Parts: sequence; C-alpha cells; structure tokens
Amino acid sequence: MSVPDSDMLISISEVLETPVSTLLGENIMESDADDLKAISAKLEVINLQLAGRKTTRKRILHWTLISLCAVITAIFAILSVLESPYLGWDYSDPETAVLGVAFHSFEWVFVRVAPIILIGAIVGIFLTRTKE
Repeated sequence: MSVPDSDMLISISEVLETPVSTLLGENIMESDADDLKAISAKLEVINLQLAGRKTTRKRILHWTLISLCAVITAIFAILSVLESPYLGWDYSDPETAVLGVAFHSFEWVFVRVAPIILIGAIVGIFLTRTKE
C-alpha cells in the first residue's frame, strides 16, 4: 500500500474544502453539545482568571506608583533639611572629596530627574485608579 504525499494531500483538501482525515477515509465524530458546554465553561473560568490577574497587576502598579511618589517626596524633604552639607566640608582629604562629589552628583541628578518621574508617577496613579 502506498502513502500519499502529504503536501499533495493538503493541497487537495484545500481545493475540495474537505478535511484531510475525510480524504484518508477516517470517520469524524461530531462534537456533542455537552462538549461545547464544557469547553465554554472552561473558557469562562480562564477569562475570569485572566481578568483577576489583570486587576491584580493594575492594583500592584497603582500602589507601586504611590510608593514611588512618597519616596521621592521623602528624599526631597531630606535634601531640603540637610541643605547641602558637603559645601562646608574640607576637601583636602581625598576620601572626603570623593564623598562630597558623590553627594553633590546625586543631589544634582535627583533634583533634575525626580520632578519628571514624580509627574509621570502622578499621571500613572490617575490612569490606574479603580473606577467605581
């Protein structure tokens, strides 16, 4: 017994709009309505799980953005209270000089970047809030 070429068999099934299994002489059992009900019940459960995950992710993102705003505000408050103490340090010691430059660099970058991040986080908080 010879085996038909699979590419040819697929082409014939597409032209005749018939499943390959029918061309090979296999019996296809029709799906029962019960099978469809079981599949739709499983799909409904999966959809509910996916919706729950999406809600959880949104809630986590929302609270992470709120925490980010609180941290940025706290760092701004700390930097305001400290009033750049490195300006009065004696920079003749190399270790103090390195620490002073690092402190100044952090302060300089933070004061310029943090407001942008803060605004983005506030916008994110409004976009991820739950609408009831």
